[in-house]
Amino acid sequence: MLIRVYYEDTDTGGVVYHSNYLNFCERARSEAFFKIGMTPQLENGHFVAKKLTAQYYKSAKLGDVLEVQNKLMKMKAASFVIQQTIYKNSEKIFDLDITLAYITFDGKPQKLDEDTKKLVISLFD
Repeated sequence: MLIRVYYEDTDTGGVVYHSNYLNFCERARSEAFFKIGMTPQLENGHFVAKKLTAQYYKSAKLGDVLEVQNKLMKMKAASFVIQQTIYKNSEKIFDLDITLAYITFDGKPQKLDEDTKKLVISLFD
């Protein structure tokens, strides 16, 4: 997914705020669902961030066009891990490993049924 860096994403020097890289990754995950006519809110639940590890390599700046790539790393019973990488002009500038847990709308963890597992694999593998 391509994302342009806007003024609202940056500090007064035109450098992207560190937290906005997480927002860019969230948009890319959501966009994977939108592209197939769905949302990340499924019939029986939705996904929440359980754990993440971020690595910053270089800064993005106002006007840059960034590419966010998603890759499924691990599937568990009630969660999965995605590695998301942000590139600027084919150069890696940011990595995120995020564990997403599947929960009910009441906030209780639930197992991923087979259809949901297949969906996640199709979107991020």
